[in-house]
Amino acid sequence: MLSIRLVYIFSYNLFQFCGHTWILTNTVVRFLTFGPDALADTFHSIGLVMSVCQLLAVLELFHIADGLEKARLLPRFIQVLEKNLLLLFLILAEEVQSKPLACLLLFFWNILDLLRYPHEVMCVMDLPSPSMLWARYTLWIPIYVLSVITEGLTVFHTTRYMELEAFRMRNATAPGPSPRPLPLVVFLPLLALGGTLTVWQSLIERTQQIERWAKKTKKK
Repeated sequence: MLSIRLVYIFSYNLFQFCGHTWILTNTVVRFLTFGPDALADTFHSIGLVMSVCQLLAVLELFHIADGLEKARLLPRFIQVLEKNLLLLFLILAEEVQSKPLACLLLFFWNILDLLRYPHEVMCVMDLPSPSMLWARYTLWIPIYVLSVITEGLTVFHTTRYMELEAFRMRNATAPGPSPRPLPLVVFLPLLALGGTLTVWQSLIERTQQIERWAKKTKKK
């Protein structure tokens, strides 16, 4: 029977799927139409929708805690935190928004979410698909590793840009070595640690899901 909880979680996953589909479609169409010139204002074109989707992703932590979604809380917390922090970095550093690296990061994020949300929608409808299951728990992992590497490079370039700009403003008449940016020193090790933990937990979850699927298949 339909319930408010079931309708809510279905609507949430469907909304996220539609939002990320729009973002990816917009990005691809703009690139095919304008070529590399489209990278200059890609973030301005999709930044608002991306920010809304990532802010709403905070609700997933409550979904897991409340039992609406069966997943591990810590890896999801790491993913939500790192994405929202990276978006804040990009919003503060406008010059980095038009760089190919930032566009590549948003592309990886959308691919990851488009591998996850359709699977969640099908699970809510009790219509699991083996191909979606494989994509969600197998293909997702190497793409996530690539996204973490891209996140690290984005943090490096964004933080260095912000710190160098601040240093130039303070020392316009007395050039000297720029200080080591604190966000760079703190965030990059945490990103590496969080990414490693997420991959480890994802591998465990992948094994559990595949075993569960195999048992269901044998029973049928």
